[in-house]
Amino acid sequence: MEFAQKMLSTRGGTIAFSAAAALLAGIILLAYLNQYRSSVNEASAPVTVLVAKSLIEKGTPGNTIGARELFQPTETPKNEALEGSVTDPSTLRGRVAVNDIFPGQQLTLADFSGSTTNALGTKLVAKQRAIAVPLSSAQGLSGQLEAGDRVDVFASFDLESAGRGQEVLKVIAQDITVLDAPDDPATTTAGGSETSNVVLRATRDQTAEIAFASDNGQIWLVLRPRTGTQRPRPAIVTKETLVAGMSPTKAYSNVRRFVRQGGRP
Repeated sequence: MEFAQKMLSTRGGTIAFSAAAALLAGIILLAYLNQYRSSVNEASAPVTVLVAKSLIEKGTPGNTIGARELFQPTETPKNEALEGSVTDPSTLRGRVAVNDIFPGQQLTLADFSGSTTNALGTKLVAKQRAIAVPLSSAQGLSGQLEAGDRVDVFASFDLESAGRGQEVLKVIAQDITVLDAPDDPATTTAGGSETSNVVLRATRDQTAEIAFASDNGQIWLVLRPRTGTQRPRPAIVTKETLVAGMSPTKAYSNVRRFVRQGGRP
């Protein structure tokens, strides 16, 4: 304190003290300006957010939004990005829109269900449909299938024409995804065979054919490897192809002729 009083008691000391104070103020101002410039640069730095390309209606699954690319990545200044803005499409997987999202609007987590869901609707896009098929233990591979497996769907029919019968088995769908399958195999009782539902994902036309085959014939599911398989042309099996070695093409022609004679499936 005495040192400061002695400095201020002289003209030279006063000038030196003022210069030191001005220097300190300049240093503080420079540090503030640098910090302010950094914060402005950080706020204006571009970030990528997802913006709706078209109307996303309430209830739309996040999987559908991703599969149909209903969004587009857009760069925006960081200070203009909304709180909880979605930057990674994988964030939407398993979620469902809880609000209508309009074209040009940023996608935020608040627009979607707060947690992931296993609802079947979130696993369908565009023309896909889900169908539950009641099957016996053997037909549906009960206890062996699990969600994500791929199967071929076989249907067998007993055709009748002019008092004669004709049994036919045909592949009606290939490489179909299993959405849900029972953990425990169906059991057989004295009154008959109990069934369990296997839920399949297919196209609209395929689900119609599967439903018809389930009501009017008998369905079998055949498990496929998950990778490395091909999709050969579906063939039919009849007594002639199985016993006499008739070609599937000729057998198919015979079946068509049999049906045209007034048969009914």
